[in-house]
Amino acid sequence: MIYQEKIPELGELTLEPVCPDRHAELLHGWVTVPRNEFWGMGSHTLDQVREIYAFLDGLDTHHAYLILLDGEPVGLFQSYQPEADPVGERYPVQVGDMGLHLLLNPPRRYLRGLTAAVGPALVRFLLQDSATQRIVVEPDVRNETALRRLRVEGFTFAAEIDMPDKRAQLAFLTRARFEADHPTPAK
Repeated sequence: MIYQEKIPELGELTLEPVCPDRHAELLHGWVTVPRNEFWGMGSHTLDQVREIYAFLDGLDTHHAYLILLDGEPVGLFQSYQPEADPVGERYPVQVGDMGLHLLLNPPRRYLRGLTAAVGPALVRFLLQDSATQRIVVEPDVRNETALRRLRVEGFTFAAEIDMPDKRAQLAFLTRARFEADHPTPAK
């Protein structure tokens, strides 16, 4: 466990570092579901998923976490330093930028409102590091659900960029904007 936060009406959110050998089967089941096509791993084998997360596990610049609600896995969260990622070659990275990827694959009972509740908790986790001043995301331009959620959360849209595997919408959320819109929850 690396982070915990009580989310009203949902439960205890926990971030647990991904263990590639232990979690590969779970992750493979999520990334290959057709509704998760924008994750870009739909045709990957179990071994390929394990290898990708083993590679990420060996980096100091990229981190993968299981998102648990009351101990039950509901998603995958990845953070990364943009200057060490292909996105960093496509925009002027600023000191304090931190990238975020999110894949939710919850059981039915969590479908409504989960992203709205979990998203801010993940940003709070990233902002624990006082050096982090801006969150960077680059969803596929066709992922209308993600783009809608980013607008609601106060992200500012920048240019569309060509990533190795997609046309992406670059967007940013500053610490100041987030903190103004999301007061720190009581512990």
